[in-house]
Amino acid sequence: MRDTLPLLDLTGFPAIKRNALDTLQVNLGYMCNMKCVHCHVAAGPHRTEMMDDANLALITRVLKVQKLNTLDLTGGAPEMHPRFRDVVIAAHKLGVHVIDRCNLTILYEPGQETLANFLAVHQVEVVASLPCYELDNVDKQRGKGTFNKSIAALQQLNKLGYGQPDSGLILNLVYNPQGPSLPPEQQGLEAAYRQALREHFDIRFNHLFALANMPIKRFGDYLITKRQFHDYLRLLKDNFSADNLANLMCRNLVSVDWQGYLYDCDFNQQLGLRLPDADHKASRPHLRDLLHRDINGQPIRVAEHCYGCTAGQGSSCGGALHDDVKAS
Repeated sequence: MRDTLPLLDLTGFPAIKRNALDTLQVNLGYMCNMKCVHCHVAAGPHRTEMMDDANLALITRVLKVQKLNTLDLTGGAPEMHPRFRDVVIAAHKLGVHVIDRCNLTILYEPGQETLANFLAVHQVEVVASLPCYELDNVDKQRGKGTFNKSIAALQQLNKLGYGQPDSGLILNLVYNPQGPSLPPEQQGLEAAYRQALREHFDIRFNHLFALANMPIKRFGDYLITKRQFHDYLRLLKDNFSADNLANLMCRNLVSVDWQGYLYDCDFNQQLGLRLPDADHKASRPHLRDLLHRDINGQPIRVAEHCYGCTAGQGSSCGGALHDDVKAS
């Protein structure tokens, strides 16, 4: 796969700094049972990168030392890591809130028959990709048969209590546009999802997160092939909103790749833009550094893709960023 065009024009993007660290977002590996068009990680069934045991052990230590509230597990399909459940159990014992970035179809992969029940028992928040509530649109973006499997998975999670009032089991859905456009207003789209999924499939969920597609990796290559790369960047820049800066996810989150190296966000991780080293050391900042390092107040590394998080209503792992539309 060829690389996307470099994202280096920082003209006009303001300098931003970190607040207190709250969330550790860990990419357990790039292996996935799917190969979605919009995937900024370029994950797929043939990827072999997986976090090793030494770095897995560091996750729990960092959670304790930094006194973090949230462990956000992503991939690929994070559940395909053979020690995914061990990581969840260890974090749960510490009282840390665990998020699983789930593609839903993973529940029907061989060996994952008990996954949904495991997530429920350990009160794992499920953030599930469902780019539309109509079959044709989902299958076009994520592969034939994906929609029906996703609906069945959501129904299975609902039966366990996910998305149900007062259950404590959180089920959030994720929307991505199919092409080079900004996501629609989140509250209105959530209402449309809620109505369609309840009427047709009796499915309930907590919130919908409307995310912008980032012009990197697989989606960036798609834009280049369609000759829409520069037009999409211009769209993002033209819709920049300073109102989004205060709520950017990189202010309270640090991203960890499968080798344990640190980045300001998952998108910087995919571009190899490592966490700035305040001590100006030659080595790359690593998970083990968080055992004795406070990164509060540190500058955040920015590039053109940062306009994707700040365009329009804003975009983050928790959905829109404006205070009046941000999911709680």
